[in-house]
Amino acid sequence: MEDVKIVKEIIDSKKEGYRKLSDAIWDNPELGLEEFKSQKILCDAIRKEGFEVKEGLADMPTSFVATWGEGKPAIAFTAEYDALPGLSQKECSLKQEALTEKGAGHGCGHNLLGVGAIAAAFVLKAYMEKENKKGTIKIFGTPSEERDAGKTFMARDGIFDGLDIGFTWHPASVNSVWECGSLANVIATFKFKGISSHAAASPELGRSALDACELMNVGVNYLREHVKSDIRMHYSYLDVGGKAPNVVQASGAVYYFIRAPRMEDAMSAYERVVDCAKGAALMTGTKLDVEFDLAISDYLPNPTLTKLMEEALKDIGGQDYSQEDYKEAKKFMTTLSPEIIDGTVKSLSRFVGMAKAKEYAEKGLVSDIIIMGKNSDMANGSTDVGDFSKCVPTAQCLISTAAFATPLHSWQRVSQGKTEIAKKGMDRAVGTLALTAIRALNNPEIIKKAKEELIEERGEKYISPIPKELKIRDPKIQA
Repeated sequence: MEDVKIVKEIIDSKKEGYRKLSDAIWDNPELGLEEFKSQKILCDAIRKEGFEVKEGLADMPTSFVATWGEGKPAIAFTAEYDALPGLSQKECSLKQEALTEKGAGHGCGHNLLGVGAIAAAFVLKAYMEKENKKGTIKIFGTPSEERDAGKTFMARDGIFDGLDIGFTWHPASVNSVWECGSLANVIATFKFKGISSHAAASPELGRSALDACELMNVGVNYLREHVKSDIRMHYSYLDVGGKAPNVVQASGAVYYFIRAPRMEDAMSAYERVVDCAKGAALMTGTKLDVEFDLAISDYLPNPTLTKLMEEALKDIGGQDYSQEDYKEAKKFMTTLSPEIIDGTVKSLSRFVGMAKAKEYAEKGLVSDIIIMGKNSDMANGSTDVGDFSKCVPTAQCLISTAAFATPLHSWQRVSQGKTEIAKKGMDRAVGTLALTAIRALNNPEIIKKAKEELIEERGEKYISPIPKELKIRDPKIQA
């Protein structure tokens, strides 16, 4: 296939540069909305490739959009580059040892993710120049996926308007297209204010905010029986008032996630959770303040683009692992618990059978493509790619960049972030995204069909799950 040959040749010419770029992001891990060094590193590299770059979109200083070309189609790639707190880690180490005490680290592989998406845009540009193709390429730098759902604010503010198709990927321990949806998530804080009093001498004068929190949670726990079975409601206490049991606690706060496969179901459940909170306030004589913190739409995989990406993933070929790669992977697997490895084997056995899953565990690396369909475990999480996918027809894939069963958000994932294993996975992601985009570019009917599918599933317009007045967190005020 000529297009595969061209893509691989371009990747070979650019590989050294973008691999160094990924290492530079790994070396400078920054938390969400604070990715200033990473933004500069990426934007400098993007400008050198001939893109025009605009920074500071949607009230996020560390966001950016890069543009090259003109006219239709408008093809987008989304890049993430935020790190995780408390995961600072020395590279290639087989034990947990921080580079910086309590520092950040790329436990979700966003050094690979962001650079891989950007490099795919570079490959597409080189192809379009070589073949004299018209169209527009856009790279969106989307901050704080881990905490603040930057894409949701960008979608609300119209940053993704006018796009025709969009692509991204995520590091994993397997190779698969993302065919399933994800969970919509409504996030809110419920604060109760009561009256403090001596719990023994004058309890009748007190109004317990802690009681309100507990009664609210009791109500929500009874509510679980009366919502759809696929709705999940999680909570944690942010404020219990104090430590003294002989005080009627005057303050209390509970933090809630309400998740569902569809945003409308999550919002409906959220409204009932609010009613539970109102009832608890009424029962306890306390005042209630509901803070709507955030909402993230469910991911909408585009059938046509996802099928196209699956073909590209196959055609670009698997990671060419060396014997050294397999040895290194097996060493990292010794740091994982038997429960993690066995759980991964059981999970994969649903798709490839137990014998094949055990073979992957024995080898330590996966280069095969695993078809997970709609039943992937990814359907049980939430991602701000959901809001991007409601604005533009979207496909994404998972690519193995670490030893078998390596969990995301772990020190082992950080430690492997600069290995040859990780970089070979990123190379495959670059090829898959670029090849998918090229084939869509060369077949306007694919883009037309993808856009029709989006309208059929979503409706005529994207509806943001967050109100216009909601401001994104200011990291200088709220850590």
